Amino acid sequence: MSQADIDKAMKTPTELTFWTWVPDIAKEVALFEKKYPAIKVKVVNAGQGTPQYTKLRTALKAGSGAPDMVQIEYQAIPTFTITNSLLDLRPYGAAALKNTFVDWTWGQVSGTNGEVWAIPQDTGPMGMLYRQDIFDKHGIEVPTTWDEFAEAARKLHKADPDVYLTNLAANQVAAWHGLLWQAGGKPYVTSGKSDITISVDDAVSQKLGTYWGGLAKEGVIGVEPDFTDAWYSALNKGKYATWITAAWGPVFLSGSAKATAGKWRAAPLPQWDASKPSSGNWGGSTTAVIRSTKNPIAAAQFAQFLNSDPASAKMFATEQFFFPATKALLTDASFVGDAPTFYGGQKVNQVFADISSTVSSSFQWPPFLDQAATDWTETVGKSLADGTDTARALGTWQSRLTTYAKKQGFTVHS
Repeated sequence: MSQADIDKAMKTPTELTFWTWVPDIAKEVALFEKKYPAIKVKVVNAGQGTPQYTKLRTALKAGSGAPDMVQIEYQAIPTFTITNSLLDLRPYGAAALKNTFVDWTWGQVSGTNGEVWAIPQDTGPMGMLYRQDIFDKHGIEVPTTWDEFAEAARKLHKADPDVYLTNLAANQVAAWHGLLWQAGGKPYVTSGKSDITISVDDAVSQKLGTYWGGLAKEGVIGVEPDFTDAWYSALNKGKYATWITAAWGPVFLSGSAKATAGKWRAAPLPQWDASKPSSGNWGGSTTAVIRSTKNPIAAAQFAQFLNSDPASAKMFATEQFFFPATKALLTDASFVGDAPTFYGGQKVNQVFADISSTVSSSFQWPPFLDQAATDWTETVGKSLADGTDTARALGTWQSRLTTYAKKQGFTVHS
């Protein structure tokens, strides 16, 4: 693709359709349209996450009604590359952006043969938000290892049976995947179109299962579903002294637990090996181009501009409060220097920017994430909720996923 081809396409009157659930994204889109007046972008909210993906699959199957560009979460990319639904953006200049983005995010949008399937938009490196006041009251130091975390969980709940150190939601497979990522797990490794190694019951998984299942069985952590009225109420009332969350969590919490303003602080996740700091990721999205687009050049340029143009990327960080994927913003003094009063003036963005550099680039997602999530909730999640054997539940999850994958025509290794 020559620069002349790109220049010509960007001066040709064109209308593109973009599916996204980002609020107020018209502001960022306007920056693109100002730079390329011949291109008009129609923004459509087709639902958030799974509902949008369902509509997208229906449109792709029907051969009509699919957008040109689409917001897609990192974990959903393989679900659409397996069906050849996404455009490889390399011919349109995307490879040149590799060093613009945090390394592990580029790993998330890259194919096994170097394809660039999407452009990173925002991220969710995982950390820990904690109640400084509750820690102080009970003489708890911020745990830096998971062993210290377990001891603190027992100490706190014994001292005050109404308070738990944390809640590991039994309905939240995304948090489990993030913790697995941190621990060095490789639950899904694909090679080619039809080979997959499923390892959700390996030594790393069993370590997690024994740890969290044990704390749940002891009754020293909460396991209630998250993002419910009861969960919001619990955070406001001080039932949980920490929230193991992602970089989008601080802004979310400051809006959802206003009664606790000034009492929270941020820290990295406790570590399995304190000498090798690591974290996982929970959340974040990208912009991908649908392969069936009639305007691939304009669509690809839009995906790249939206997320790499400095003004547009900064707008996402300051208007929508997204946690950035670009290296420039993660070292931007005005971003990392922000000191919100909700966190006692702590530079929370700096904490998570530092954490972002410890996320492994090698974690992969399966091409059947919905199934993996459903099976997890009905096996591992249920064991946490019921206080039953989580280690055994991992084996059930493994066998269910293996059976499903084989029925879908995959060659499964374990």
